[in-house]
Amino acid sequence: MNSETLYSTLNQELNNIKAAGTFKYEVPLESEQGGIVKAAGHDCIMLASNNYLGLANHPKVKQAAHRGLDEWGYGLSSVRFICGTEPIHLELEKLAAEFVGCEASILHSSCFAANEAFFAALMANDFGQTDYQDVIYSDQFNHASIIDGVRLCRGIAKQTVSKLYRNRDVAHLREMLQEDKEKNYRIKIIATDGVFSMEGHLAPLPDLVQLAREFGALLFVDESHASGVLGRTGRGTPEELGVFGQIDVITGTLGKALGGASGGFIAGRHELIEFLRQKSRPYTFSNSVPPSVVTASIEAIRLIEEEPSIVTRLHENTAYFRSGIKKLGFTIIEGIHPIVPIMLERRSWLRIWLACFLTKASISRGSGIQSYLREKQGCALRSPRPIRGKISTAHSRLSKRQANS
Repeated sequence: MNSETLYSTLNQELNNIKAAGTFKYEVPLESEQGGIVKAAGHDCIMLASNNYLGLANHPKVKQAAHRGLDEWGYGLSSVRFICGTEPIHLELEKLAAEFVGCEASILHSSCFAANEAFFAALMANDFGQTDYQDVIYSDQFNHASIIDGVRLCRGIAKQTVSKLYRNRDVAHLREMLQEDKEKNYRIKIIATDGVFSMEGHLAPLPDLVQLAREFGALLFVDESHASGVLGRTGRGTPEELGVFGQIDVITGTLGKALGGASGGFIAGRHELIEFLRQKSRPYTFSNSVPPSVVTASIEAIRLIEEEPSIVTRLHENTAYFRSGIKKLGFTIIEGIHPIVPIMLERRSWLRIWLACFLTKASISRGSGIQSYLREKQGCALRSPRPIRGKISTAHSRLSKRQANS
């Protein structure tokens, strides 16, 4: 098709997306991120961000960002291996690895980039071998970055096999591993989210650790929605479930609980991380994480370590909101995570409830709970569908009462 036909086709597809009720609108915030934000001139209770610990604009984190800018500059205009590494990058990598219970870590521009990097870097290398196959057992509800990472890997390394197991279904995974026991795969990886972001469910890590050991597989866990959030000291799903220090590969983000800006990392054994420094293309060919983000992320992790009450308050706030929303008669998906999916079954009931919520919480234009349902902008509801409230240490008891009333 020619360019005009292409643009016409794209426009029609956009109209189809709107008609289907899946068009994503961006509502500009007129303030810093926090428990209360300003949008469209109104103060709004923020129940949609991943600012779990309220560190996105914590005074100490902002001061650390300013210090990074003043001492180390705005950017490095280079990839890491040429002239893009400063002592602060090495400090953050060491700190991040220790925080998640691994020997070493390597920074990437995002956790999305880290997840894409890991599979392709490891499995695209033949290590001098021929006539072999690798396999990735991936949870069916894994994040898009893992899905795309596996797809990219299969595109580059044709000998890689990908298999999906049912969400958190250990018996199904064991069945698959048992069936493949005699296939003599070179590398076997079990890949899972630590926390599944749509419903806040936790991966069954103790069982996965056992299966990985039994069948000689690497266990890969994306902890983006868990680091800083779960566990008594915020060290994630492994700490929460009693397997801290037993995960082979952990990826995480600096864009949620650990500061809220950008950046990601891969953590694991020293040998693996040094190999990735040589073979990760997103690492090798992307500019270094900016100094201000690095110093702010260091401060965020130190705050969690030195002030564990930040994590405790998140757990208390989560329990308070979960209890309060149920007392109002709403059905939620049970759990302990600050992601609180609220089940709303009927189209008319959702419209009534959402209108009441937006009015009482002074939230306009859909800012707040992630509903993506603004009828005035042509969105439609497909029932049943949960909407997610996300709780933060930044929420005060007053704001949570307002959201629950």
